[in-house]
Amino acid sequence: MRNLNLDQLQTLVAIADLGSFAAAAQALHLAPPTVSLHVKELESRLAADLVVRGRRQAELTPAGQLLVQEGRLLLLGCDDLLERVRRRASGREGVVRVGVSAGVSTRLLPRMLEALAERSPGVEIRLEAVGSAESMRRLQAGTLDVAIVASPQPPMAEIGQMPWRNDSMVALLPAEWQAPERVTPGWLAHRRWASFAPATQMHGLVAQWFGQAGHYPRPFLALSYPGALKSLAGASQCAALLPLEEVEDLQGSADVHIRPLEPPLMRPMAVAYRRQPTPSPAVEGVLQLLAEFADGR
Repeated sequence: MRNLNLDQLQTLVAIADLGSFAAAAQALHLAPPTVSLHVKELESRLAADLVVRGRRQAELTPAGQLLVQEGRLLLLGCDDLLERVRRRASGREGVVRVGVSAGVSTRLLPRMLEALAERSPGVEIRLEAVGSAESMRRLQAGTLDVAIVASPQPPMAEIGQMPWRNDSMVALLPAEWQAPERVTPGWLAHRRWASFAPATQMHGLVAQWFGQAGHYPRPFLALSYPGALKSLAGASQCAALLPLEEVEDLQGSADVHIRPLEPPLMRPMAVAYRRQPTPSPAVEGVLQLLAEFADGR
């Protein structure tokens, strides 16, 4: 048996709601013969009488009542499906897999997710904490769509990169320390300090900062999460080297000092993404949002 025609089903529901063929025709902007044809074709397809036709009113048969009752659910489901397709096509619905390195600010990330939720509530972001090199490999393998990575990264086929942020690094020091106005490699090399784990870009940046001044100290601790490094400084355990954006919430705190580095140290980051012949609107929406959080925005 052929499937039900949803337009014909909508006509029958309109007759049930409005009470007559003429009223249904007017509401649906159909010619009266078209309304009659819809009902006849439904009855022929189902081999059942659906409507008792009166001079002024039309009443449903028991079979017609059942079809209208269940048909309403079909029509609602159809409307929901069409809306979801429109949302997916416009980038307001979908799943975007995003790789995030340890250097991404734990303060900035929630703000970006909140902005995306307001703009495209149907887009689900699946975050994965992975290093920059692994993010690039997974982009190429197709298991990530977008990644926030240390910059620069070696070029890869099918992978685009755009500069994103270039944040200043600062020293977060326990409040009980006698802190200089600017922290130098020579001053910090003789004190307890913590930074990111060896596999991260941040570890390499800090090592170069010390090395260019002729120092190569080992960190007191190497961790992968900015929040843990902040806690160590607040608990007077050691200094921590972090992006300024990460510690701005501690400005004025009685527990820590925030000091610039001398010479200055910057943390560059980029957004990497898979190039697609037909770009996903949801992915394009995420890339646009990330661009709005770039430097100078």
